[in-house]
Amino acid sequence: MGKQGAEPPGGPRGAGVGAEDFGLRGPRGWAFRSVSFRAEPGSLVAITGPSGSGRTCLLLALTGRMRTAEGTAEVAGLDLPRRMAGVRRISALGHVPGVSELEPALTVAEHLRERVLLRRRFNGSLRELLRPTRARAATARTRIDAALAAAGLDTAALPKGERTAVRDLERLQALRLSVALALIGGPRLLGVDDTDLKLSDGDREEAWAMLRSVAASGTTVLAVCSDAPEGAVVVRAGVPAGASQAPGAAMADAGTATATATADTDTSADGPGAGPRPEQGAGPREGRGPGRPNAPGSGERTQADDTRDTAGRPGPEDPDGKPAKKTEDDTEGAADALAETGRS
Repeated sequence: MGKQGAEPPGGPRGAGVGAEDFGLRGPRGWAFRSVSFRAEPGSLVAITGPSGSGRTCLLLALTGRMRTAEGTAEVAGLDLPRRMAGVRRISALGHVPGVSELEPALTVAEHLRERVLLRRRFNGSLRELLRPTRARAATARTRIDAALAAAGLDTAALPKGERTAVRDLERLQALRLSVALALIGGPRLLGVDDTDLKLSDGDREEAWAMLRSVAASGTTVLAVCSDAPEGAVVVRAGVPAGASQAPGAAMADAGTATATATADTDTSADGPGAGPRPEQGAGPREGRGPGRPNAPGSGERTQADDTRDTAGRPGPEDPDGKPAKKTEDDTEGAADALAETGRS
């Protein structure tokens, strides 16, 4: 019997995904909570919810890139959060802002070549590395062509073919390229963020048709979106009413969510405060290292420095010339401003 999560003989096969009371807590409270669903291998799963509801955090948690605080999930028989590394090995990310993004200055060909080299370095077998250069190049080209076909990206139709820079691609073309790059490694689970963002109605239909085709070929697809397409397994992110937590309690338990993630807030499309950043080591150009407090004499100011500087400073005056009272809204507004600028 093969290992759980291992790629089955004959190529990739979709991974079954399920969760029960799944929840992730960040420094400012719950990013999402009480998420329960089950999807069969080869399903198209639509993660919906308004901006700021923790959609991206849920996507990253289900692909093994964020550690959750409560509940359990299972991907291809691998338990989360206990088997996060195993889930990362069988999953891949398409477009996820701040985590897995295209480089505007690079061309389509450079992105494809880079992904093949990274796969060879981190996922290739010793036997593959010892093959003749010409044979390796032929295999790489076959993988690239298959991934481009699955994503529906016709490079010949681009302004400069594969030499077209990413900055010159349309939104749908860039989405197709990010999906093609993810498919080069033959993942069993594909995650895509902002699937329908800034797409016209026609382009949105084409994007969903592409992802349905990928799912039909055997790869399970998790797609973050505003509106779920017909036939998809719908998972709604967010925190149920009445499940919110007092800020003090959330801060006290912040170490649970940040044990393998940074203390910075998520800068993805879900907005600031959605949760911690992805775990370091998630893969090439996916996530950043842990944040560290500013060293003495570094020249960077902290919230504590700002508090000390303003402690003895006279406040604004009202029209009668008396010092104005600092309201609770002022305090919360200042905290939010500091959080969004990364100094909280």
